[in-house]
Amino acid sequence: MDCLEKAKSNFLNNEKHLSKYASFNKDAVRLKEDDPDIRPEYFHDIDRIIHSLSYTRYLDKTQVFTREENDHISKRITHVQLVSKIARTIGRALSLNEDLIEAIALGHDIGHTPLGHTGEAILNEISLQELNEYFAHNIQSVRHLMCVENHGKGFNLTIQVLDGIMCHNGEILDSKYTPVKKDKEEFLKELNDSYKDLKKSSKNHPMTLEGCVVRISDIIGYIGRDIEDAIRIGKIKRETIPEDIISVLGSNNKEIVNTIIIDIITNSMDKPYIKMSDEVYKALFKLKRFNYEHIYSKSMTKKEIEEYSKGMRKIFDRYLNDIKCKNKNSVIYNFLADQSSEYLVNTNDKRKVIDFIAGMTDEMFIREINK
Repeated sequence: MDCLEKAKSNFLNNEKHLSKYASFNKDAVRLKEDDPDIRPEYFHDIDRIIHSLSYTRYLDKTQVFTREENDHISKRITHVQLVSKIARTIGRALSLNEDLIEAIALGHDIGHTPLGHTGEAILNEISLQELNEYFAHNIQSVRHLMCVENHGKGFNLTIQVLDGIMCHNGEILDSKYTPVKKDKEEFLKELNDSYKDLKKSSKNHPMTLEGCVVRISDIIGYIGRDIEDAIRIGKIKRETIPEDIISVLGSNNKEIVNTIIIDIITNSMDKPYIKMSDEVYKALFKLKRFNYEHIYSKSMTKKEIEEYSKGMRKIFDRYLNDIKCKNKNSVIYNFLADQSSEYLVNTNDKRKVIDFIAGMTDEMFIREINK
């Protein structure tokens, strides 16, 4: 055995100890044929994601609070790293494929807009008006990695990673997550249907147990951390968290994360699903509702939302006009000039503008609307 063959073998040594319910690299499926190297499939996907331009822009995208003058408030990159760590902790304890988990976790919010979920809601309104299609960040994450990144050629990631990203929706909480087997065609159908039926797409289940782990880890990653951020900037006080939640989950992020992780491991060991106890599920459901009422619904003022909505509409119209008029001095031409001819020919002009706006950092978005 030569050095490279030994290296390939070493990469896969951990698979000898994986659960029978885990995902194995030999079963990975790509949308197109790809040249193999010494890296296993899911490990290779991690590298493609972290070297993407979209991953770099996580650094200046809102998690919950926009433009706060506090260096310790979470950005999107913080959330993504927390989800990855939490999911890998659960995955290692359950003997699942950590490479697949990490790839899904690191890529799950690639398509998130500037201004967090407020920006997503505004862009969804524009998408419905202009294309009669829904915009959702999980679907845009898949689109970015399939069609926009790598100069419009995409990264040809495995469908297991893309599906986990598509089905990660952390806004929907279940007590039990069971994977649903899919082939390439079924994955693509769910993806395409998501533009027309957002409610149905939000209920799609991941095809792997690793995808299920990331889906619940998305919630674990933000629920307690958002409380700490809100307390740090004076939005809420810790004493306002209801006692019936604290008595089960704890009162700070460390306790909340630890409680839920241990509960999931206890209830999911050697099982073909990911599950929480009824007690922890009910407490987490209540905490999520508490966060929406006291944090998320008050993260921006009505005036700010109206200003950002008008601003996004204005830059959408301006960029669309710049494309039609071939205004090469427009900032969107820097984006289009870098895209492949395949992307430029096959992509509707309105979709090009939505892709561009969705990829913006907060700083760039605010700078552009101020013009």
